[in-house]
Amino acid sequence: MDPAHVSVMNPVRALQSFGQSVWLDYIRRSLIDGSELQRLIDEDGLRGITSNPAIFEKAIIGSTDYKAALQELHRSPDLDAKGRYERLAIEDIQTAADALQPVYAKTSRRDGYVSLEVSPHLAHDTRGTLDEAKRLWDAVGRDNLMIKVPATAEGIPAIVQLIGKGINVNVTLLFAQETYEQVAEAYLTGLEQLLARGGDVGRVASVASFFVSRIDTAVDNTIAARLTMSATDAEQRVFRSLQGTVAIANAKLAYQRYRRLFSGPRWAALAKRGAMPQRVLWASTGTKNPAYRDVIYVEELIGRHGQHGSPGDARGLSRSWTPTQSPHGRDQAGEGDDAVA
Repeated sequence: MDPAHVSVMNPVRALQSFGQSVWLDYIRRSLIDGSELQRLIDEDGLRGITSNPAIFEKAIIGSTDYKAALQELHRSPDLDAKGRYERLAIEDIQTAADALQPVYAKTSRRDGYVSLEVSPHLAHDTRGTLDEAKRLWDAVGRDNLMIKVPATAEGIPAIVQLIGKGINVNVTLLFAQETYEQVAEAYLTGLEQLLARGGDVGRVASVASFFVSRIDTAVDNTIAARLTMSATDAEQRVFRSLQGTVAIANAKLAYQRYRRLFSGPRWAALAKRGAMPQRVLWASTGTKNPAYRDVIYVEELIGRHGQHGSPGDARGLSRSWTPTQSPHGRDQAGEGDDAVA
């Protein structure tokens, strides 16, 4: 693609020319009931939505969007607080999934997903995670739903079984490369189990949500403490050079693992039957440190088959990023897999 053309393109759409998809890490009823979500899909090229209980909590408590619905639910004495939350969340997820269905169809099930998370209280309960994931999957009743499951020791076995049953999974709370590899292995094993049962591996999808900025937040705090104890200028220069770099380095190494795991004979056998790779979704890409550019993680993690979770509002990304700002010359699509290296 001509770099001059990319420079004037809608920034979210420009990311697509690099093999990227942008998913909005945000949901609320006024977004999906009005024209805003459709505008984001049609004009900005939004490819998916993720949610979690905290996002829904802010939407429900911090707005009047749900006032009428809550009043109606209060008339159902058989529903406890969790039941009311689920009723609201499922309705929103269904509406968003319907809006993204054309994207799901147009991209041959590559994009167009909406994610709904199992209860955080089940993070260390394999059986509970399985039961709730299947219940939510049935309740929403949309092929372009992904059930979010945390990458805990107890969550990973659930991922194998869910994929083996043909349920789409968004694996969340990934920080460590070793855990990422376990998650990718769980996906591959689940696909093999589904195939052994005679299932269609081409109809199940998964993403691995690898968290980025939170790592820099933790490491930068440690570096700041060490800077106060450093005795020499040389030591201080070393520590300062590491600020804001660890999360990106960690993510790039994870991406190289992705490339290795989704190649070779094992993956080729599954891909031949129509299986899609479990793409990496770069989550927590909003910068926490005001000293960093707000799109630093987006720019540094451009690579084929990648996804970016945009926090809060996709319009923020549209306003703040243009392809020509990339410090590594990634204005030309076609660098592809080598971009995240």
